Amino acid sequence: MNTQPDTDQFDTVLVVDFGAQYAQLIARRVREAHVYSEIVPHTISAAEVAAHQPAAIIFSGGPKSVHVDGAPSIDPDVYDLGVPIFGICYGAQLIAHQLGGEVSKTGKGEYGRTDLALSGESALFGHDQPESQVVWMSHFDSITRAPDGFAVTAATPETPAAAFESVERRIYGLQYHPEVGHTPHGQEQLKHFLHDVADCRPTWTMTSIIETQVEAIRKQVGAERVICGLSGGVDSAVAAALVHKAVGPQLTCVYVDTGLMRKGESDQVVDTFQRHQGIELIHVRAADRFFERLVGITDPEDKRKAIGERFIREFEPAAAGLSDAKFLVQGTLYPDVIESGTPDAAKIKSHHNVGGLPDDMEFELVEPLRTLFKDEVRRVGEELGLPEEIVWRQPFPGPGLGVRIIGEVTPERADLLREADAIVREEIHKAGLDREIWQVFAVLLADVRSVGVMGDERTYGHPVIIRAVTSDDAMTADWARLPYELLEKLSSRIINEVPGINRVAYDVTSKPPGTIEWE
Repeated sequence: MNTQPDTDQFDTVLVVDFGAQYAQLIARRVREAHVYSEIVPHTISAAEVAAHQPAAIIFSGGPKSVHVDGAPSIDPDVYDLGVPIFGICYGAQLIAHQLGGEVSKTGKGEYGRTDLALSGESALFGHDQPESQVVWMSHFDSITRAPDGFAVTAATPETPAAAFESVERRIYGLQYHPEVGHTPHGQEQLKHFLHDVADCRPTWTMTSIIETQVEAIRKQVGAERVICGLSGGVDSAVAAALVHKAVGPQLTCVYVDTGLMRKGESDQVVDTFQRHQGIELIHVRAADRFFERLVGITDPEDKRKAIGERFIREFEPAAAGLSDAKFLVQGTLYPDVIESGTPDAAKIKSHHNVGGLPDDMEFELVEPLRTLFKDEVRRVGEELGLPEEIVWRQPFPGPGLGVRIIGEVTPERADLLREADAIVREEIHKAGLDREIWQVFAVLLADVRSVGVMGDERTYGHPVIIRAVTSDDAMTADWARLPYELLEKLSSRIINEVPGINRVAYDVTSKPPGTIEWE
């Protein structure tokens, strides 16, 4: 299966992951500079690095000290490959440590906004940046001496070698984080490294991605029949549109209506793909069978498995009707691949895109989004002409509302949550916050009832929890600071308009320690 970009068309930057969330953000920032990036583990050998033929290598930050036992390292032979290297935070400390510089425990760390003073010329800073600027620091150890042959190009009050470089070896290090928004000039510094130092071509664009994947899909599929299981989410929608652009009528989509979608979404999915996109669509109406399967189940993991198994059982007959189909489209994204392929990654949830198919389904996978982050998928969707309400639809779990009902899932409870959730999304849209919030939804505490007063009567109804988070990629998330007036309106409308709900609460838990979904 050809899931990698054509290396003749795209230069590749390897982002070495040293165990923190920074690697994904750095990889995304590289792509924002129109250069393709891949994340690799720090255990990669120099020979394996060379096999990738990278245009550049970036060492990410990490949570440890280079001095502790078991601190992540890199094969020292990587430095002799002649490939430009850029170390960030821990990555810069590792360069200094391995090449003979000095990383000291000074007893004074630097965290948050820090003043940086440039000293001398540097390709990273170019000629367009102020000599004094603010950067974002997050470290306890400090680089006190650069390796021999390296020039120090910037310092902070606690870090004498906050930036250092060897022009001859094309190795650069920054103690701070240029990839975060709190470092105002950081993205320009990254671009200077990519374009000026490493001579990377800025060819990673939405148009080039589409052209490359269309060619790859045609090469993989040939004249064979392809099927796609539409979930109603952004990923499967964009994957289907991209495959349809490549092979046209060879694609048939199957939409299994579980009865667990948000209000109006099933009709929207069918209308978009059948009428507007002209894609052949099989609509499987299976809500009753899903609710029958969920009777008596309250454990979150059991619910996910039950919904996933029922989905497969509904999908199989539809697929069997296309006996000549040899390929199955999945909307697997790059973060899915990273999470599923990391040996020490904890299992957060099942019913995931990667590895979720039964062993007896004999299809070859077509995964045209496998190299993309979520923001890139949305831009590809726009480029393909998908409607805004599909492209900018917020992430929605595979099991749908089934994991947002805490307790047994019934048709009545699903309807209750559907109405409350519709009010939440409607008011967020009216407030103009759609693009600022990664996910916002309602959760129904179905097994909990609380006493309330409406008019002169006491009520005994369900509580609803509103969950709204901001994020870049869902790996981490912060609870959204919604205006009090908006929260008041949400509470008032839900209680007044959705019979059976008499209390509304707002979730102020970030990820970590919580997850975005409740189950």
